[in-house]
Amino acid sequence: MASNELAINGDRLWHSLMELAQIGATEKGGNCRLALTALDGAGRDLVVGWMKQAGLTIRVDQIGNIFGRRAGRDEALAPVMTGSHIDTQPTGGKFDGCYGVLAGLEVMRCLQENNVQTEAPLELAIWTNEEGSRFVPVMMGSGVFAGKFTLDAALEARDLAGLSVRDELRRIGYAGTDPVGGRPIGAYFEAHIEQGPILEHEGKVIGVVTGSLGVRWYDVTVTGMEMHAGPTPMPIRKDALFAATHLMQEVIHLANDNQPHGRGTVGAVQIHPGSRNVIPGQVTFTVDIRHQDEATLDRMDQHWRQACVNAQEEFGLKVQLTDVQYFKPTPFDPALVGMIREGAAAAGLSHMDIVTGAGHDAVYIASLAPTAMIFVPCKDGVSHNEIEDAKPEDLEAGCNVLLAAMLARSGRLA
Repeated sequence: MASNELAINGDRLWHSLMELAQIGATEKGGNCRLALTALDGAGRDLVVGWMKQAGLTIRVDQIGNIFGRRAGRDEALAPVMTGSHIDTQPTGGKFDGCYGVLAGLEVMRCLQENNVQTEAPLELAIWTNEEGSRFVPVMMGSGVFAGKFTLDAALEARDLAGLSVRDELRRIGYAGTDPVGGRPIGAYFEAHIEQGPILEHEGKVIGVVTGSLGVRWYDVTVTGMEMHAGPTPMPIRKDALFAATHLMQEVIHLANDNQPHGRGTVGAVQIHPGSRNVIPGQVTFTVDIRHQDEATLDRMDQHWRQACVNAQEEFGLKVQLTDVQYFKPTPFDPALVGMIREGAAAAGLSHMDIVTGAGHDAVYIASLAPTAMIFVPCKDGVSHNEIEDAKPEDLEAGCNVLLAAMLARSGRLA
């Protein structure tokens, strides 16, 4: 049997997704399965049980990352890995992260029932706390694995109730003993819903992800003076909101001036004192700018910093800019990207190159090993929402491309 004759069981993949979705199901058809809650523990138990049934050997590390290994002929070779996460947003959907894990599981099931042996071993990873909804930092498990932050810092992170990652891992039974990181990875593939509208808009089934946008996050505080809205003439006001709105528009102009990959978002705003008849004395807001090209993102950063200086001088107010986080643009491995492109073409699936604007565990793993991602469409581009949806046939197609790419990289023997 030629490798391209192998095909995953789409019905089984769909039913597995729907069964996992029952754990933490919400009224609107989504999921609330926050990291390291009892529901997350139940979800882990379910998927780990399936992994064992598929013949995988399970290991858990000290941050709770789960690895299921399928032996290869040459166990000295670094494994070809796939995976994602199963924790969700508070009002999350059924597919974000979960699809990547269960697509990887379906690949393993397919190989097992067809008695396929590979030269290199294969592994399926479930990364801890990718969403960052309950504990920060975001993409915690893969971040510690990749050395982006320390194990102790992650274990001591606390939620709003003061509960720590360390204690919650113990409580749900996933405080593993394996060291975090240091595991060799020959290649890493991650399948995911797009979380955007491009594939659906372009009528494509497979997104061949060539890399991720770089991200810069800032907090901005504009300080003026609150005064009575009636007696204070316009020319002598120090209206913090007036100045802040100019800066907020600059964020959008900055993104529009750097298309097609420029992004600019003001996502949260706080106004003090927040009274109808008081001129705002202080406004705090968040800024998120993104681009695929590092040099362009650096220029956007410089332009944004200068805009804050200019606003301070123009409006006579104080503008405080604080750097929050920076993710460099991450190009994915050309050889792995090519395997995904070839797999889609061989299956006769419509496909296009695309970049990811969202953060994924793959972005951190790309600093350790050759990495690539496969996207499939989601309805109306909606994600991080209970109404998140995807077509079973698209999920099946993406999983078959994952199967082909993993076999191409690991070397099928029989």
